[in-house]
Amino acid sequence: MPRNLRIVIGILSVAVLIGLISLHGLHNRIEKMEEDQTSEGQARRELLEPAISTPTDVKLQARIFWASGADRLAPVDLELALSADPAQRARQVLHSLIADPPTPAQRTIPADTILLGFYVLSDGTAIADFSDALASEYPSGIMSEVLAVDSIARTLERNVPALHRLKILIHGQEVETLAGHVDLTGFFELNPPGPQPDSAPAANSVGVTEALPTTSPLAAATAAPARARAPR
Repeated sequence: MPRNLRIVIGILSVAVLIGLISLHGLHNRIEKMEEDQTSEGQARRELLEPAISTPTDVKLQARIFWASGADRLAPVDLELALSADPAQRARQVLHSLIADPPTPAQRTIPADTILLGFYVLSDGTAIADFSDALASEYPSGIMSEVLAVDSIARTLERNVPALHRLKILIHGQEVETLAGHVDLTGFFELNPPGPQPDSAPAANSVGVTEALPTTSPLAAATAAPARARAPR
């Protein structure tokens, strides 16, 4: 092999090696920036919405629904101090849903989302009022929106049996969709009045490939990919 060709090959090999090292370093920096943004958002949220404690709190097993892959939820059991008051208990489990995902990949709600208010009407209708971050700081797309709404609804359904249906507001206002796909103009059915069977064990995950109630955002999204619509 001519000497000049060997020199050229050597230079190219060194350049490729440097490029690979630089690419790996860039990937690590991007991941670090994403983690820092999540940490900053969560710190802001915790400052504005500290954890809720009430005189009736008792340590109980709660079941929180976080993401398990790109298109499904999986329940996670953990011990939380929960209030006897349905509205306060709802705030507590939603606080955990937002603040305590086991890993960043399991997050369904933007880290700096704030629950501005939670109200329970006499007929069991729950009204959850979230900050703008729920709609504006999450990647737009039908599955990310579906997982966000369904994680809220299923976490409330499992942990607050007094709630029968859910209305989601954004900064005190009714909006047509979360971020262009999931319909928020209606109500999401939770625990219908009357005796209900116990929830499925934690090992069973929920996703678009499984049978779901027609009122679930996941089922609605599967039936109508262009727009997930919950019945009124």
